[in-house]
Amino acid sequence: MNRICVTGGAGFIASNYIKFALDEYPDLHIVNLDKLTYAGNMDNLKDIDESRHTFINGDIADADVVRKAMDGCDAIINFAADSHVDRSIMEASDFIATNVRGVHNIVEAAKEMKTHRVLLVSTDEVYGSIESGSFVETDPLGPRNPYSATKAGGELLGMTYFHTFDVPVIVTRGSNTYGPNQYPEKVLPLFVTNAIDDEPLPLYGDGKNVRDWLYVEDHARGIDHALRHGEPGQVYNVSGSNEKENVTLTHKILELVGKGPDLIKPIQDRPGHDRRYSIDDTKLMGLGWKPLTSWEDGMAKTVKWYQDNEWWWRKIKSGEFREYYERQYGNK
Repeated sequence: MNRICVTGGAGFIASNYIKFALDEYPDLHIVNLDKLTYAGNMDNLKDIDESRHTFINGDIADADVVRKAMDGCDAIINFAADSHVDRSIMEASDFIATNVRGVHNIVEAAKEMKTHRVLLVSTDEVYGSIESGSFVETDPLGPRNPYSATKAGGELLGMTYFHTFDVPVIVTRGSNTYGPNQYPEKVLPLFVTNAIDDEPLPLYGDGKNVRDWLYVEDHARGIDHALRHGEPGQVYNVSGSNEKENVTLTHKILELVGKGPDLIKPIQDRPGHDRRYSIDDTKLMGLGWKPLTSWEDGMAKTVKWYQDNEWWWRKIKSGEFREYYERQYGNK
């Protein structure tokens, strides 16, 4: 695989994947297709080797643009997604266009071009909530918000192209990912940057919702491992094995930033808020992958990155984000 198309490459996980892959594979060239929505940021790709990176500004919901980007590529990894649950609750139409129609365009182009590998990056949220134990890849899906429903729809559509047309589709389902360059609508960078500025940390409900935290470099390596060693037609969970209640995460952030718990502001819970996510990644670990970053180390590195890179997030939080923030949290 000397030429890989990466969609959504200016986003959080994809930009970290691009940096990892260019460093790991000296002969690799990446074609980056990104619409550059509010969460797409070319600053995320600062200092990469541009001679090995081709950027195309376009939307995966546009079939012609997708075919152009995939032309000559050995594989495609679809990171492009509308991904924030709160935004999907307010307005789901963009999520349907990107997360379902966009996937259809990708697998259609892969069918025509005989692309060697198609990896669809999905989420543990497609399983829904689980009280105890962990979901495995063969468990039924139970998405409970528009975001996870569209991700489930996209990956199921992709798998029909494997079964019907023999398109070599692989799906990964990752747990909550954190690290540098994450758009500050997500809970961890939102709370870190708010704490730095002594602004309230809006904690949903009782704060007892549980998420599994996966450091972004580990997620990037897991996706790459599934792409290169996984079997077409299969799904692979990518887990951090770091389950934490949201209130525990919040206190850890305050500890690392050096601020007190008086900044925590409980707010009205999110509609349909899943209580606990947990996935079993035995299948991917059986192929030789494992997470390398502990939660303690990952949290310390992440908080320090936001402390050291105010130039990156301050201009984001002063723009479109501020209008969204007031709309989302102002009346709660």
